[in-house]
Amino acid sequence: MALGRAHSVAVTGVDGQIVEIEADIGRGLPGVHLVGLPDTALQESRDRVRAAVTNSGAKWPESRVTLALSPATLPKVGSVYDLALACAVLDAARQVPRKRLEKTVLLGELALDGRLRTARGVLPAVLAAKRAGWATAVVPMHALDEAGLVDGIEVLGADRLAAVIEWLQGTGQLSSPEPFDAESVTTRADLSEVVGQTDARWAIEVAAAGAHHLMLTGPPGIGKTMLAQRLPGILPTLSESEALEVTAIHSVAGLLTSDRPLITEPPFIAPHHTSSVSALVGGGSGLAKPGAVSRAHRGILFLDECAEMGTKALEALRTPLEDGEVRIARRDGVAQYPARFQLVLAANPCPCAPARETDRVCAPTVRRRYLGRLSGPLLDRVDLRIRMRAIATGVLMDGVGESTDEVRSRVAAARAAAAERWQPFGWHTNAEVPGPALRQRFRLSRDALAPLERALRRGSVTARGADRALRVAWTLADLAGLSCPGSDQVGAALGFRDRGAA
Repeated sequence: MALGRAHSVAVTGVDGQIVEIEADIGRGLPGVHLVGLPDTALQESRDRVRAAVTNSGAKWPESRVTLALSPATLPKVGSVYDLALACAVLDAARQVPRKRLEKTVLLGELALDGRLRTARGVLPAVLAAKRAGWATAVVPMHALDEAGLVDGIEVLGADRLAAVIEWLQGTGQLSSPEPFDAESVTTRADLSEVVGQTDARWAIEVAAAGAHHLMLTGPPGIGKTMLAQRLPGILPTLSESEALEVTAIHSVAGLLTSDRPLITEPPFIAPHHTSSVSALVGGGSGLAKPGAVSRAHRGILFLDECAEMGTKALEALRTPLEDGEVRIARRDGVAQYPARFQLVLAANPCPCAPARETDRVCAPTVRRRYLGRLSGPLLDRVDLRIRMRAIATGVLMDGVGESTDEVRSRVAAARAAAAERWQPFGWHTNAEVPGPALRQRFRLSRDALAPLERALRRGSVTARGADRALRVAWTLADLAGLSCPGSDQVGAALGFRDRGAA
């Protein structure tokens, strides 16, 4: 009887947990028995691992092999454990020494001929191994650049099981990641290409400076989508920690490419208006996969033609907008994904949506029902609402507007001022500041709050809306270079909540 041991990582959401894999070679008829709550893909690994070991020049034990994955109560999903399963069996058979194996986590799927294939979630798995104090992680070559983003742990890449065996035996070497240049390679459309729409351009700038949610309403072809697509270009580049967060989500979703293993620019996610609740929030069988709200983390979630979307899908956005994360329960456990995004909504004012309002043929009841899919509680969470109108005659002949670089410099200065102000409290943008802090610790003067008091007295703004108006007022003050908002900024912030009306 012989016992071997190796280690891998189970990824749930974007969190990882070390999994100990034990291999027991005992008496009995030849066969492989896998225990520890494996899913279907992991159950099938018995045949993959046995064929890979044999085709890599090693010998598979001609007796009963029992493989146990611990913690036994944690569901194991996917094929990322193949490499660790193979090495655990080889350790039990005393075909590889245990010295390096005791300090290494092994990740990757095995092909029948011993090739090592990548799997989803390599980056969060390596991050979890680093936090747990492991010294080395061995990953597939295709995931080496992705895993190499993690500092503080030795990351090695292999393309075949035979190479890993030689490395464990001390007769071979594995590849190390090349230094990665994090310089942005994304080419964004320029804001100067947008003609006219001064109010909407200003709203885009305010939204970027404070990380506020935005709604654009207007007839087709007015420039709503153009403006939304240019919003990421004026946002600051992601910090190192933010980039790793975003990249980890895309790794779990299987969206990373080998030529761009690190996402440094705010993502722009624009799902179709027929998307389901699961597509937006996340879902799937077994363990939930990240949805559009999580893929848009630290970036933009753009919902074009939002009035055509299903009511359930829209209402599902309310919790992520407040909490900045989603928790999805499925058969194999609860997955938790971050979802701190900027929501940008775009809608026509009515189904017919003519270029001129005088050409409308929709009845008032039809117009109300059309935008009625956007509930009051959802719209109350949108800080800026802009009604875009047809451009004036002669605008097409005017010179180009401000470029993305010019606007981005002002946004960066405003964000820096906000970050410096909120740094002692752990907040980064005005949109993250809780309402009680704005009303108590950073309470404005009575004169500055007068417009807000009048709006609350009239019932034209809710308590949540008042807090959001205060956040916008702080952003307007940052853009103006003021140390504190006054009545003008508070009044302008309230005005942004009324401009979306038809």
